[in-house]
Order: sequence, then structure tokens, then C-alpha cells
Amino acid sequence: MNRVTSIIFDLDGTLYVSDVLAAEIQTVAADGMSLQLDLPVAEAKSRLSAAKEQLLTATGCEATLSAACELLGCDLKLLHKFLAENVKPENHLRPDDRVTAMLKRLSGDYGLYIYTNNNRILTDRIISLIGLDGLFAEIFSVEDFWRSKPDRLALAKIYAAIGAEPVECLFVGDRYDVDLTLPEEHGSRVYLTTSITELLSMEELLKKGE
Repeated sequence: MNRVTSIIFDLDGTLYVSDVLAAEIQTVAADGMSLQLDLPVAEAKSRLSAAKEQLLTATGCEATLSAACELLGCDLKLLHKFLAENVKPENHLRPDDRVTAMLKRLSGDYGLYIYTNNNRILTDRIISLIGLDGLFAEIFSVEDFWRSKPDRLALAKIYAAIGAEPVECLFVGDRYDVDLTLPEEHGSRVYLTTSITELLSMEELLKKGE
């Protein structure tokens, strides 16, 4: 088995878990869509939910906010500008010293990266708030490609940018369909985590070579 040289983390729900912030992002997104579509907020929320259900039915996979936005005919760039201006992660996030310490240890043996559907402004603020500044060799946000996960072209560009073969990469995320299915199809190792406890367990698995 090829040795892992690069670890690519999702951000939201992976390197931190905050149901309150996740709910705020969805609420603000609905507000932004209501402005774009010239609809009452309640109607925008209803259409957003319906779009996600439609995508789930069509693909069999969990739908992302960005994909639902595009299905509804919204401008993805305008939506993320609105999110960056109105979501306040500062109200919800604090560093977790356990996560910071683990990533510092891992950075000595692996190249660490982030690949997120979030925009760069919010991504940078969140990384700073959870105490992970300076630990990542590169950060890939939705703004790098304007193609939300899962996306084959964006993934190919990420492999090329980090200079690693798929089999040398480990992808870590909280949504299998969104974060992990495509990398696994390309031969990358994947790790599903839905809690900080599960995230911290990853280090021991790496030591065992599992």
C-alpha cells in the first residue's frame, strides 16, 4: 500500500462541529436567495429545501447548498458574498487545543490541506477562530474553481496542485457523498468523521497504517 503523504481536510463539520453555526449558514443563505429571487424568506427556504430534495432524488447523494443554489438559478458568487458579509462565526467558535495539537503533530509528517465548499473569507475567519492558522500548505475554497464538491474537474486540479498521486492522499470529511466518494473512486484513502472524538481517532489509525 502506498504511503499517505498528503491529508486533505474538509472544514465545516470536520475540523470543528457547530450545529448552531451550520443552522445560521442555512438561514443566511435563504435570506440571500430571497433577495436574488425576489421572494419572501419563507418561500426561499421552502424552495431551497425542495431543491435539495430534488437533487437527492436525482443523484442519490446528499445535496450541497451551492448545488441547490445553482438549481434555483441563483448566482453562486453573489450568494457567497452575502454569506461572507452576514454569517458571524465569531459568535460560535473557539479553539479546541486537542485538534490544534494533533494537526501540529501531523504537519511534521504530512502535507496538510483544506478543500471546502465555503468561501475564502469565511474559511480564513473560521480557521483563525479555531486556532489553526499556519498549519495548512494550501487552502482550496469554492472560489478556486466555482465548482462545488463533489466535482471531478476540481478534484483533478487539487491533485495536480498538491503534486501527489491519488493513492498518496487521505481525504477527511463529515459527509461521505460530498467529501469522500469521488476521492475514493480515484484511489485515495478516506476517513469519515462526524465528531471531534472521531477526528482525533484518525491519528492513531494513521500510526497503524490502517
